[in-house]
Amino acid sequence: MPKAFVYTEVQVSLPFDQAPWRDLNPVLAAQPGFVNKTWLSGAGNNSVGGIYEFDSLENARRFAFDYFPEEARRLGAAFTTRVFDGAVTEEASRQLHSVHYR
Repeated sequence: MPKAFVYTEVQVSLPFDQAPWRDLNPVLAAQPGFVNKTWLSGAGNNSVGGIYEFDSLENARRFAFDYFPEEARRLGAAFTTRVFDGAVTEEASRQLHSVHYR
C-alpha cells in the first residue's frame, strides 16, 4: 500500500498541556486517508506540530493544502508543512525497523 507522511509545525509558543489536542484529535482522525499522527512539541520554543501518516500522496496533499492551512489560520499562527513520499523510502525505513513499515 502506498504511504505518505506529512510534517507540520505551527509557530506558536504554547506549553503542550495548553494545546487543544483533545479537540483536534477526533477531527484529525476523520481526515480522508488518515492512518496515525505523532504529536510534537518544540523543545525550547513550545511550537506544536506532528508527523502524520496517510494512505496515499493524494490524501496527504489534500490534508496539507486544504485542511491544515485553515486550521493554522484559525489559530492565528504561521505554519510549516511538508509532504513526503513513503513509498520511495520503504526499503531504507524497513532496514531501520520503522514502525510505519511493519
